[in-house]
Amino acid sequence: MYIAIPVINELAYLPATLESIAKQSFKGSFSVIICVNQPEEWWQDPEKVAVCENNQQLIQFLKQYSGFRITILDYSSPGKGWIGKKHGVGWARKVLFDHIMQIADDQDIVISLDADTQFKEHYFQSIYERFTQEGVHALSVPYYHPLGEDERANRAILRYEIYMRNYLLNLFDIDSPYSFTAVGSAIAVLVGSLRKIGGITPMKSGEDFYLLQKLQKMAPISNWNSESVYPASRFSSRVYFGTGPAMIKGDQGDWSSYPIYPQKLFEEVAFCYRALPQLWERDIVSPLISFLQKQYKTEDLWGPLRKNSKNLDQFKRAFHEKVDGLRILQFLKLQFAEIGRDETHYLRQNMRYLFGDEAHFMDQIECHLDEMSVEQLAQIRDFMYKKELKIRFIKK
Repeated sequence: MYIAIPVINELAYLPATLESIAKQSFKGSFSVIICVNQPEEWWQDPEKVAVCENNQQLIQFLKQYSGFRITILDYSSPGKGWIGKKHGVGWARKVLFDHIMQIADDQDIVISLDADTQFKEHYFQSIYERFTQEGVHALSVPYYHPLGEDERANRAILRYEIYMRNYLLNLFDIDSPYSFTAVGSAIAVLVGSLRKIGGITPMKSGEDFYLLQKLQKMAPISNWNSESVYPASRFSSRVYFGTGPAMIKGDQGDWSSYPIYPQKLFEEVAFCYRALPQLWERDIVSPLISFLQKQYKTEDLWGPLRKNSKNLDQFKRAFHEKVDGLRILQFLKLQFAEIGRDETHYLRQNMRYLFGDEAHFMDQIECHLDEMSVEQLAQIRDFMYKKELKIRFIKK
């Protein structure tokens, strides 16, 4: 196993993650590789130089660390930082994954973590056991953000998790191939699979989403693992979008980028899934198809796919290649902007639709989503987490 951890300004958090690694029950061999990184120009920026200095302290800490051997990829020290546009967590993960692909065998496992992530003692063993199952080549691991003492941070992370779990649960419901949650600290993959897709695409942020999407297009990824990971719940601007920035925007009252999509929008996607046999023979009309025609700037979306497909199964695969997770998300965002925001109502509807009477407790929470207490938000999040785990297991 190769444990890949990108690090920037994490001296306060990484030791706890290393402690989680040191406590692992796994008896096999593993290597921990950490990429300490930041742009080179930050050394000359008075507002950023403290990050560079924190990284240097962290490097010294890692060099003296005695718990287990750590390989340090230094993209932080003067003269070694990122140059130009090549920076961010996406490039750090790329450097880590590329390094591992140079030294590892195809059947070796990469566990992707973040520097603020903790997990229980059997986590590595659980990952190893999943990859002994036939057909498993990549995992989107269950996750759960523990709450802390900061009420604002707790409220923000709960709201964000409810958004993510609503999204995934509805994708599961329509049996979308792109039913996964992209959390960089909750991914594991075979080295051979990484090689087949050409490694990771170095986006500034969102690299975890594009990685899982590429892996899914190659072969179905698994959403089940018996152990979860527990990323920290904190405000952070280390990445351009994702958990930390979402919490910051949400704390300021702006959840526009992370809405509660109503089930009826997912049904528009499901309609096209069900209509694939008809679409294989002739064009059909739907909001999703109209959206795709505009996105691809063509009226003839399916003619080339029919021409290059020998049968319906090949056409279905080609359809899902084209109508991937990114296109689904773009469609939902556009449609949501047109129907207006009533997210508390949508959440109640979705929970009732997905879970029936089991979600009756939602009827007793009469206030708006933005006015709910931390306890009420946590009750909703925990209910969704438990349901999500069951569905992940069924669909594993």
